[in-house]
Amino acid sequence: MELLYVTVIGAGIGAIVRYAVPRRGSYGALLLPAIAAAVTSVVWVALLWLGLTFDGGWIWVASLGAATLVSVAVAVILPRRRQQSDAATLDRLASGKAA
Repeated sequence: MELLYVTVIGAGIGAIVRYAVPRRGSYGALLLPAIAAAVTSVVWVALLWLGLTFDGGWIWVASLGAATLVSVAVAVILPRRRQQSDAATLDRLASGKAA
């Protein structure tokens, strides 16, 4: 049951990061919450397999911290990469050459 709680909290963190970081118009509204939820779940299960207990505090900190770090990284890197890709595609289309 705790996996469900931590996953929902992780998705909430992803939603907060979406609206806290600028240039959010270059990706979808549910991308960061979905990534944060997935990272939270994977880290939680991996830490359970490594022997941490679900009622310990460090498993919560590590899982939610990983979700925060990954969602911030994606929110910072993705718009930059998207802008470069869009500029390259526009340049290719404007030159009249097909891929």
